[in-house]
Amino acid sequence: MIRSRLHLVSLIALIVVAGAPLYGASDGTVSGVVRDSAGVPQMGAAVELLRPDLTVVAAVYTNSKGTYTFGNVLPGRYAVKAMGTSFLPSLRENVKVRSNAVVNLTLNTLYEVMQWLPAEPKAANANKDDWEWTLRSAANRPLLRWLEDGPLVVVSDRPGARPKLKARLMATGQEGTFGESGERFSATVEDTPASSRELLARVDFSPDSNEGMESMLGFRQDLGIAGAVESLAAISIHPVVEGPDGVGLEEAMMRSAETMNLGDEFEVEAGTQQVLARFGQNSQNTVVQALPFATVKWNGAQSTVSYRMASALPVAGQAPSETGYYMPRLAMRSGQLTMEHGLHQEIAWERRTDASGVSFAVYSDRIDNPVIEASGQASAGDSVLRDPRSGLMRGAGQDFSGAGFVARVDHTMAGGNRVQLAYANGNAMVMPAVVHPTGLNQIFAAARPRRAQMYAISLSGTLEGTGTRWRASYRWQPSDTVTAIAPYSISAIEPYLNLHLRQPIVTHEGGVNVEALLNVSNLLAEGYRPYVTNQGTVVFAQDQRGVGAGVAFTF
Repeated sequence: MIRSRLHLVSLIALIVVAGAPLYGASDGTVSGVVRDSAGVPQMGAAVELLRPDLTVVAAVYTNSKGTYTFGNVLPGRYAVKAMGTSFLPSLRENVKVRSNAVVNLTLNTLYEVMQWLPAEPKAANANKDDWEWTLRSAANRPLLRWLEDGPLVVVSDRPGARPKLKARLMATGQEGTFGESGERFSATVEDTPASSRELLARVDFSPDSNEGMESMLGFRQDLGIAGAVESLAAISIHPVVEGPDGVGLEEAMMRSAETMNLGDEFEVEAGTQQVLARFGQNSQNTVVQALPFATVKWNGAQSTVSYRMASALPVAGQAPSETGYYMPRLAMRSGQLTMEHGLHQEIAWERRTDASGVSFAVYSDRIDNPVIEASGQASAGDSVLRDPRSGLMRGAGQDFSGAGFVARVDHTMAGGNRVQLAYANGNAMVMPAVVHPTGLNQIFAAARPRRAQMYAISLSGTLEGTGTRWRASYRWQPSDTVTAIAPYSISAIEPYLNLHLRQPIVTHEGGVNVEALLNVSNLLAEGYRPYVTNQGTVVFAQDQRGVGAGVAFTF
């Protein structure tokens, strides 16, 4: 009897404790400003407060200053949607209201969305290219896309609606790049055959068929609130890249991943990359590697805490829409083909507002077969990959491990221009000084890891009037380091001084758009380490100076 009474008292106490926040909670407000992409406040825009299932709670209009307010809002989770004449709707989900919440929204035109059309980035401060194949759509939800520097945008706000087939053709010429120098053509086709399925096909080749080819095919199936599954296959053929026997290089990759949403706050992504590399068909010098990856995130109102494990190192300067982004770098050691990979573990914290963000991550890395690049002459006995056209070669350094941290801040300024600052502390491979002429294999083997620091700044934006999109960046680290510090950083800035320009030439809303492209990497030719070998002078560098230019047609 006494035990029953204790159980009853405990049950009543639990109910009281659980219900106390509800009875004690006070109403809050949701307010903010609605602007266009140029920052001009929009008067008369319709703003809706929505429940998590997107049903409407209340609706108001913005005043002459573009501001709106919802009063007497019960604590909970909401979404805020803004609509204006000649604009696409803008939706902000996962708004937590405890007392007073500020939600500023940006309205964009269809033309603006089609010009910057990346998918939701892996990191909120990551720089992404225009074309991404993860569309993040669902059969029973609007198709949502992120702008590069803006909020979540509803491209199609009707269930079952989908974007039209999009294609892009690009003609470029470049020099100073390993395995890809000279004239090149690339074609990309992106389609949504169903409201929850996305496809991407890409092919990149040189006019001379002997100069190599890259192709990629991707598929994604959205599972609604449960998550998504995706697959990606890619192949790279570079006959011009030679090993010790003079045979060209081939590489193939199959990537599969699954994203799982555990409620509104937790997200899990896990998958693997299977990679095959060899010199020609039936080659004995073949590398096969499985590269798993996983990320677990907890998303708060404005903060994110995550754990990430990765094996494949990202390639700086490559976008996820490009084949090279998914292909691990290859090199030679002791006559054997090797693949750069490792084990990266990271715990990160990030906090974002509408205009700025700050993040901090601590990591532990093990790097196997770190790729070291050089230019110059190599003899037949040197264990390197050679690209005769660019004069570049790659060898593998000794495996190493280390731990470090990365800190990053970014801010969007007036006019949409963006600045990002980063600092990292960790290990990198160092080339020691050599007094007398030494064999190239011995110089590669002499590279050793050392703790060093990295400082980086990146500026990007769009010039008013001309529509020129630009990005300038500079990353410094000691000149004797020939590999990156914190190489697994998703949003790593390219080494030294870089400039990227995209100038619209012909623009037609819903029609063909033409733009000129200019990319310059390591503009000042910094970080070079010259050595005298038995064959002459060889110059090591973390990043070679390279220039690329071309024209892109989007339709």
